Amino acid sequence: MKSLILPSPNSETTFFWQGCKEHRLLFQRCSECGFVRWPPNIICPECLSNEFEIIELQGRGIIFTYAIYHYAYHEAFKDKIPYNVAVVKLDEGPMLLTNIVDCSNEELSCGINVTVAFKHITADFVLPCFKIVRT
Repeated sequence: MKSLILPSPNSETTFFWQGCKEHRLLFQRCSECGFVRWPPNIICPECLSNEFEIIELQGRGIIFTYAIYHYAYHEAFKDKIPYNVAVVKLDEGPMLLTNIVDCSNEELSCGINVTVAFKHITADFVLPCFKIVRT
């Protein structure tokens, strides 16, 4: 098996990755100005407050932009070509770099509604991916 590329949780991101394991999308919201931020940080980029709370987002948004990769820049992705990488703009404001799953790459376009779909990568690691909202 090719080695996986996984994020490295740290003291600022552990809550996010634990939330993903519980199928919850957790983000920081500034207690002073209400800005919902990503990535996690000890200081609000809007008002510079260091007071925040952890909130659960609904996990809905739109595809802001995306790319289809036809070349594997790491051997772990060689068997996945072509694969997509997307930026999803969540309804609450933050943008998240992710993948769109359970669809063909031809179905993707900017502005499409998506919802979170948690993908179990290992027994201990879950990634937030997104799927198209079908009506």
